[in-house]
Amino acid sequence: MIRILVLCTGNSARSQLAQGYLQHFAGNRAEVYSAGVAPHGVNPLAVQVMAEDGIDIAHHTSNHADEYLDIPFDYVITVCDNAREQCPIYPSNATTIHHSFPDPGHQPGVDALTSFRQVRDQIKYFAQDFIATRLPENDGPAH
Repeated sequence: MIRILVLCTGNSARSQLAQGYLQHFAGNRAEVYSAGVAPHGVNPLAVQVMAEDGIDIAHHTSNHADEYLDIPFDYVITVCDNAREQCPIYPSNATTIHHSFPDPGHQPGVDALTSFRQVRDQIKYFAQDFIATRLPENDGPAH
């Protein structure tokens, strides 16, 4: 089973969106986790915009990255620059990938809900591409 960890600063929005989409597109080919370097709860707008796209993340929790130090991840994906800079060292051979997305709660001139929808869509396309290129359909190990 492929294990993926998505990291962001607060584990409240971007990493939650990515966890939801990566798990959705991977199905039973992966276990997807998300965490933050300074977690502060799942943002209700993240739950709302994912529900609009048919994905329920209402059960997600906001976790600290240190909680997962003992899990042998195959991929660690940072989705904001701050998380990449503060990313803990995972004792595994995890492939690290960085793709910074805008902070959906802090885009000047864009209302919060619109911003969350825009970032959700960017993350959705990233997640689709990631799963299509990194996880083979035959459930074998990714190379």
